[in-house]
Amino acid sequence: MTLPAFILASAAEPATGNAVDKIVKTFGLHWSLFISQLVAFLVVCFLLKKFAYGPVMEMLEQRKQRIADGEAKLVEIERQLKESEAQKDALLEKANADAKRLITEAKTSATSLAEQKAMEAVAQAQVILNKAQEAARAERAAMAAELKQEFGRLVVATTSQVTGKELTAADQQRINEEAVSSLN
Repeated sequence: MTLPAFILASAAEPATGNAVDKIVKTFGLHWSLFISQLVAFLVVCFLLKKFAYGPVMEMLEQRKQRIADGEAKLVEIERQLKESEAQKDALLEKANADAKRLITEAKTSATSLAEQKAMEAVAQAQVILNKAQEAARAERAAMAAELKQEFGRLVVATTSQVTGKELTAADQQRINEEAVSSLN
């Protein structure tokens, strides 16, 4: 008989006597077997809890803890990554500002150096020009002195030829002085 048949059979019988006794008789319940099976079930439950369910739960708890630790580390790593990104951006900004400042300083110093070199070139040109003018003056003075000497010699030679006599050194000096004074 199947279970629905047992239920129908017990429902069809009139309710006489103890209902528990009827169920026990119908299902063939033996108290000694039932208690031994109950004790065996409880022992199996205890052993499963102690050696199977307990370690599995402990392993799951450890795994849960490792996952939580991993998530906490992930959050910390993300925070550190954001901080390092911010530091990197700040360093890049500072480096860009320094580079711009250095470029500006280089341009300024190049401009001032170019101006300084131009001034030095002008000063050197002026020195060269002054030396050239001085050399020209000295050359002119030397030529003038040579010309005066030559002129004096020519005057003395001409005078000695015209007069037909030899001039003395004093005469030559006097004639040279008169000739030079007439040139000035």
